Amino acid sequence: MRSVIFSSHLEAFANHEPLRTRVEHVLNALPAEVQQDFVEDSRFTMLLFDFEPGKGTRVFMAAPGLGANGESVGSRSVVLKARLAECSFEFATYVIAHEFAHAYLRNGPWGEISDIEEAADALAASWGFPRPSEIMGLFRSP
Repeated sequence: MRSVIFSSHLEAFANHEPLRTRVEHVLNALPAEVQQDFVEDSRFTMLLFDFEPGKGTRVFMAAPGLGANGESVGSRSVVLKARLAECSFEFATYVIAHEFAHAYLRNGPWGEISDIEEAADALAASWGFPRPSEIMGLFRSP
């Protein structure tokens, strides 16, 4: 199903299938209030990090600044690697949801979870994208 509300956000991934479809799948699965939060915030962007050895890359995103009430606001840019098109669907959608969780939480805590990585993992899991068990071994000490 094509996401109309996120069509401009998905342009960065237009030539990167199946990554575009994976990003759209996650966006469509997000709760309505999260989708609305992203759509209504001009600081929310999605960018492609397509690094090529020897060529490098550039990524342009909004710099942190001040909000309407003078509060500090960070960039809400989600930068995804093109390599997410090459890995398993489960892993890619987990990473995408995890990064959207950071954007939604503004890189902050969630409920009682103060560690921002754990908070993003927990929120992504609540959206239906838990950390795949096959990668858990990559983070354990021998």
